Amino acid sequence: MAALPIRDRAGNALVDFRSVTEQELACLVEQVIVPASLVVVGHSDAVLMIFDSWRKQWELPGGTQEPGETPREVAVRELREETGLHLPDLAVAAVAEFDLTKPERRELLAVYRVQLQVVPRLTVSDEALDFRWWKPSEPVSEDMSPLDAEIAKRVVGTSAA
Repeated sequence: MAALPIRDRAGNALVDFRSVTEQELACLVEQVIVPASLVVVGHSDAVLMIFDSWRKQWELPGGTQEPGETPREVAVRELREETGLHLPDLAVAAVAEFDLTKPERRELLAVYRVQLQVVPRLTVSDEALDFRWWKPSEPVSEDMSPLDAEIAKRVVGTSAA
């Protein structure tokens, strides 16, 4: 794992990553806004990455909150919209903290995880143009979000512990 902070080419930075329980996340959400969620979908020793149609890079499935949604509801909805997978039994993994550039702000994201026993059928969408199973032991390619890759590495590392 890389030392934090790490930055992407737009200057966004992953500044903190901490494992949390469901209860700790619920308490945090009562105190601050957690406007987005990511999902680390594992199979064997690989993690699902989607090719984002807007950012033109490989990243974790996930996205931003709609009014009235909990972080879990965001994760379940975004995973379904981007991949066709409906997996409501996601496990809370962590909270990731970012310094973002456009506009400048500090933001917390909820990170969920699920480990699949079989490779699922995935559905291309307007948001996710393609899929790949990336092994966190492999190098991060130029067309992959280094922030999402680091989150995936940390989630896989904590689940193996």
